Amino acid sequence: MITEVPADRLRADALTPVLPAYGSGSLADLLPSVCAVLGVPGAVDVLGLAGALDGIDRVAVLLVDGLGTYQVPVASAYAPVLKDLAPGSRSLTTGFPSTTPVSVVTVGTGAVPGAHGVLGFTTKRPDGRVLNHVQWKDDPDPRQWQPVPTQFEAAAAAGLAVTVVNKPEFAGTGLSVSANRGAVYVGASDVPSLAAGMLAALATGPGIVYGYHPDLDHYGHGYGVDSEQWRSAATTVDILLDRVLHGLPPRSALLVIADHGQLNVPPADRFDLADIPDLSGGLAAVAGEPRVRYLYPAAGAHDDVLAVCQGVFGSQAWVLPREEVVARGLFGPVSPDHLDRIGEIVIICLERAIALASGWEPPTVNRLIAFHGSVTAAEMMVPLLIAR
Repeated sequence: MITEVPADRLRADALTPVLPAYGSGSLADLLPSVCAVLGVPGAVDVLGLAGALDGIDRVAVLLVDGLGTYQVPVASAYAPVLKDLAPGSRSLTTGFPSTTPVSVVTVGTGAVPGAHGVLGFTTKRPDGRVLNHVQWKDDPDPRQWQPVPTQFEAAAAAGLAVTVVNKPEFAGTGLSVSANRGAVYVGASDVPSLAAGMLAALATGPGIVYGYHPDLDHYGHGYGVDSEQWRSAATTVDILLDRVLHGLPPRSALLVIADHGQLNVPPADRFDLADIPDLSGGLAAVAGEPRVRYLYPAAGAHDDVLAVCQGVFGSQAWVLPREEVVARGLFGPVSPDHLDRIGEIVIICLERAIALASGWEPPTVNRLIAFHGSVTAAEMMVPLLIAR
């Protein structure tokens, strides 16, 4: 049981709900804007990057997992390069849920989650099984599960060199194929090889290089934002930024983004669905993750499950039927083929609450310190740092 949770030093407004800014300032708008600057036919510079990238013909995009806008000033205390970049930054929103699989596919496709269909950390498949998008290999076929062409494919078709630099073990996974197909994949197992791989790709000529660094998120989950381990990971991020920035070739720029932020969750705010007697026998399946929980009620139990969860969570969550969540536009327009992947009832946790699901997910989840996925500014807002 969690007993000690470090202070995450978030600003007072960090728990304010934020809706996705699709079409004006979200992760879905990033690569289309980059492609437009680089001359890809049909691409639109929604974010207005042309001025900042004037004269640039090659762009490196580095996604630092877990480095949300509200975490940047906390990390900057241990990351002087990041601190120097931060004053010129702007913020984007993630898509919804604000979780890694959703965000990386949103970035790669330039499409809203409702269109690309990766709609949570885990979602229910048509056969009733639950798909974990992080552990996904080739079942279901990622080209069918996520049918939207990627921005990497569009850039490659326009004659640009397109490279993804990421962990070797992620090559060919369902998530990687969904998010990054069309790019040349370069394996990089650590910070030096990630920096070297990105710089080598930039040196080959005009194009896009995308890199991914997972450690800040990993240590946030395990030990908490602003824990000693998280601070060490922030220092490593700074080493990576320093290496890439000092190696940038002429006519190139580095864009630093994130897939989400994080917040620490104390024991008092941890609800467990298994501890709610009135839900016993009422659930056929549970998916999502602790900050955004997808419930699939048993036959005839929908209204009872909805009422019970609304009563238990009160003001600490939006407990909504699927139709209302979709109507609010959190996913963007949802393809009919993807609708059933969303829970029939969705628990969107507010403040610092989480909805655990013992028996439906590994017990290690309750031992985590920091979480994300929901609609608070701490989770939804991510930086766009530009250096050239």
